[in-house]
Formats: sequence, C-alpha cells, structure tokens
Amino acid sequence: MPRLLAFALLLTLAAPLHAQPSDSDLTQAEIDQIREARYYPADCVLLFVNFLDLRTQELHDLYAHPRRPGREQDTHDLILQFTSIADQLSDNLDDYGPRHVDLRRALPKILTAIDRWSAALNALPEDDAYAIARKLALESLRDLRESTTQLAADQAAWFKAHPPNKSPDDKNGPIDIPR
Repeated sequence: MPRLLAFALLLTLAAPLHAQPSDSDLTQAEIDQIREARYYPADCVLLFVNFLDLRTQELHDLYAHPRRPGREQDTHDLILQFTSIADQLSDNLDDYGPRHVDLRRALPKILTAIDRWSAALNALPEDDAYAIARKLALESLRDLRESTTQLAADQAAWFKAHPPNKSPDDKNGPIDIPR
C-alpha cells in the first residue's frame, strides 16, 4: 500500500513538472551574451533591444517574401517571443532602477526602439491567428514605454543629486552582483 501511494504521488507531481516550458524565447547564444554582459547593465539592456530588433526583422521577412504555408502560425510564435523578451527587458529595468544603476545612455535608445517595434507590429496585416498576441505585445510595449519614461526621469533626478565619481577609463562601470 505505501508503494502504491508513493507511485500515485509521483504521478501527480510529474504532470505539473512536464507542463513547464522547457525552451526559452531566447536562443542559447543570446542567453550566453546576456550572461557575459550582466556586469554592465546598460550593455545588457541594449542586448535586449537588439534581440527585439531581430524578432521584428524576422516578422518583416515573413511578409517580405511570397506567402508560405504556416506563415500566420510563425507570426503568432514570433510575436509571443517578442512579447516575452520585451517583458524580460521590462523586468531588468525594474530590477536595475531601484539600485540606481546608470542606464541613462540606454533609456533613450529603448524609447526610440519602442516606436519602431510598435510600427512594425501595427504594419502586420490583420489576421485572427495572431490578433490577440499582437494586442498583448502592443500592451507590453505601452507598459515598457511608461516604465522607461519614468525610469529616465528618476535617473535624471538621482544622478543630478548624486553625480557619479567615474574615472575616464570607466565607460559604465561593472555592478556588484550579490551572491
């Protein structure tokens, strides 16, 4: 009887473990790039911008060439990847903001890129296969714009009150990651 109970418990735990997504919306090479850039937050944030630009270009390429079967599903999947990466960028900004990490050179680039990404998503033809995913991506971009604008204002005020003491060789300084 105890073995049967243990087996039943194992089966109930196996289903939720299997339901977890095993793959990331970032490639392994992109994950490695983020790991390497993690000590330089502005560079790390700009990597996310590059990854979102790549996904936007892939969306553009889907519609720049003759239609092929499954294009709408590929569009849906790319938009979901895009949204996930945009949310990761937003999470990073939320993490770096309260620690007063200097992102002043990266934030204007993010705001410019948001306009580009929104235009690219809005340029896609209407289709029910990805309409909801596109709506979620645009909402994610709207939230990212709001948080980036607020963070830019916060950073301007913080660094005006607390000017950084940097050496000329230090472009944006490494951060200390607690262990």
